[in-house]
Amino acid sequence: MRRTHVKGDLTVARGSSGIVAGLTAAAVAAVCFLAYQASANAPDSVAAPSAGASGPTATASAPAKPKAPAEPFAVPAESGTGARVVYALKDRRVWIVDDKEKALRTFAVMPSSVSPPPGAYQVTSRSGSIKGSDGVPIEHVVLFANIDAVPVGFSAAQDDSMHSPDPTIKTGGVRMKRADGNALWAFATVGVKVVVVP
Repeated sequence: MRRTHVKGDLTVARGSSGIVAGLTAAAVAAVCFLAYQASANAPDSVAAPSAGASGPTATASAPAKPKAPAEPFAVPAESGTGARVVYALKDRRVWIVDDKEKALRTFAVMPSSVSPPPGAYQVTSRSGSIKGSDGVPIEHVVLFANIDAVPVGFSAAQDDSMHSPDPTIKTGGVRMKRADGNALWAFATVGVKVVVVP
């Protein structure tokens, strides 16, 4: 009788644990199914947060792509068309532009104490090597304007310096490095357009 009673208890115990295991498996399967169904039917803004989302203040919309920065040394838009030399007063920069609107070269310059007003000019004369109005030996002088009896043009100091001009002396030499002066000299022959922009 004792042995039969034990067997009955074991049978009941085994049956109970089987029922519990079955119910647990069914519950887990139901939870998994409901979770899958919820994620499949959720809107995109909830189901897939944006890469930049980092907290309650993050928005569902994707951030706008930043605009590409403008080309810092692009030829000024207001400088006209065609083969020309462009001189930007504020930027202290010169561009050599061919007839296909391609910038062949651009470089920094040191403005003169007398600057020409914005406008279109032409190369009027050239000198290979002279002494500048400030007493500095210069080369590749390309004159294009005359402001209050002061000739204005591009040149390079033979010692390759680009010192600031004396503001008390009226000079019209826009100075550049010798390598840049060589390039300008080859391009800016008499009659070539020079455009001065603000």
